[in-house]
Amino acid sequence: MSMMTRAKVVGAVTAAFVGGLGIATAFEMPQSSYAQATRTVRAASGPRDDGGAPGFADVAERVTPAVVSIQVEKDAPKRTTARRPTNVPPGMEEFFNQFQGRQPRQPMEGSGTGFLISPTGYILTNNHVVGDADRIKVILTDHREYSAKLIGKDPTTDVAVIKIDGSGLPTVAFGDDNTARIGSWVLAIGNPLGLDFTVTAGIISAKGRGGPQLSRPLENRYAITDFIQTDAAINPGNSGGPLVNARGEVIGINSMIASETGYYSGYGFAIPISLAKSVSDDLIAHGRVRRAVLGIQIKEVTAEEAKAAQLSSIAGVTLGDFSNDGNTPSPAKAAGLEPGDVIIAIDGAPVDRVGTLQRVVRMKKPGDVVSVDVMRFGDKKSFRVKLAEAPAESTVASADRATPPDGADKDGVKPLAVSSGKLGVTVEPITDAFAREARVPATVKGVRVSDVDIASGARGKLFDSDIITEVVYPRPRRAVRTTAELQAALNGLNAGDVITLGIFNVQTQSARVETIRIGGN
Repeated sequence: MSMMTRAKVVGAVTAAFVGGLGIATAFEMPQSSYAQATRTVRAASGPRDDGGAPGFADVAERVTPAVVSIQVEKDAPKRTTARRPTNVPPGMEEFFNQFQGRQPRQPMEGSGTGFLISPTGYILTNNHVVGDADRIKVILTDHREYSAKLIGKDPTTDVAVIKIDGSGLPTVAFGDDNTARIGSWVLAIGNPLGLDFTVTAGIISAKGRGGPQLSRPLENRYAITDFIQTDAAINPGNSGGPLVNARGEVIGINSMIASETGYYSGYGFAIPISLAKSVSDDLIAHGRVRRAVLGIQIKEVTAEEAKAAQLSSIAGVTLGDFSNDGNTPSPAKAAGLEPGDVIIAIDGAPVDRVGTLQRVVRMKKPGDVVSVDVMRFGDKKSFRVKLAEAPAESTVASADRATPPDGADKDGVKPLAVSSGKLGVTVEPITDAFAREARVPATVKGVRVSDVDIASGARGKLFDSDIITEVVYPRPRRAVRTTAELQAALNGLNAGDVITLGIFNVQTQSARVETIRIGGN
């Protein structure tokens, strides 16, 4: 179970697992249509966003028949053979032998929700509901029961597809999560706490939710940063169920809740249906997700980065570094993008945050060519990038964390540290001992950050595991090999100016850029 700053982020699936496993919270966090059949649930004319009385009953009546209850079982781990007791009194061997290996192993049980997307029985749900199950049972609203098989799963997006053998089954209608508005009415339908086919109502509280508190459980660079937040009551057991708009169209898959107790506290999160549908289409057609990538590591633009890029507003995505997926070179690097560029548009659509960029890229296929507009420290540039395909099982490579070195060189003498009041850090040369213990690649040159002033603009951006390798802005771009070279770059800057630095972190063995506001001398 992953902790938010003051709350737990949990996968909303009941898992009454024997042995005290409690709530199942493993959230590993994009065409043909399968919902255009004759028995597709028709969109209701229902609730309006103009103050009219919402027709929740009509929407619930139309959609609920396509919602299913999912019951899962997972076999208990096999026990190792118990050791025979020693020093058994004579004549008692048979008494002890009769109990060897007879402890019962009960299967673990859990439940969740899903919804039918084809009349022949394809069902969309969460990976954390069915991904590790040995047996899956599906129950419809008319009490019919089916055994289901897993068609495919994608832990990265927490989407899975299962199938039952059927025909003429009711299916949901899909809506457009991109046009859904904050404040619009929504319904959540599911099986919370064993209360089958429960309907709750609320509004869209926010869109584009992401950040460490939601994406950290995924531990993956493709983690969702575009959740729909709702105040419709979502509890354990709702996972995999539909979030439905006022027209009875599915716009998301209920997946997570933010709570200190593990139960509804007013905040629930749904995976956008455009992402889920794209993933499910790939799972059904290929058995895996063919994910297009730009080959970049990105983050939300900061006020300092917006100033350095000369943006008119604090909106965009900063390119921190390039990523190589498997043996595939970065397409963005090949096209000419550089670390420190701020992406402001893709295919002509404005990019204001990470989720916006992800939304466009996830709807593309490997091999597609996209137009990327960036601001490079005041200069607008455009590039054509051919998207690559991410490996089927993508993970972020990282080196083992080294024990923090003391900075002493071979002779035991510490290098001379230089403090910069403007930057708010103390830096020193990279010694042979530090390079060896911190596993600094031979190609990485620069100065090591050994201390950060907690009252400076560098706080939270630079760390004592960082190496400053270059000055990216102000131009010209130039390498930093000595403390004197860093100081020379700072000499022409005044309080309130910004500087963009190339950084290599020895703990994560990765590069990035950071833009820092200059303080006083």
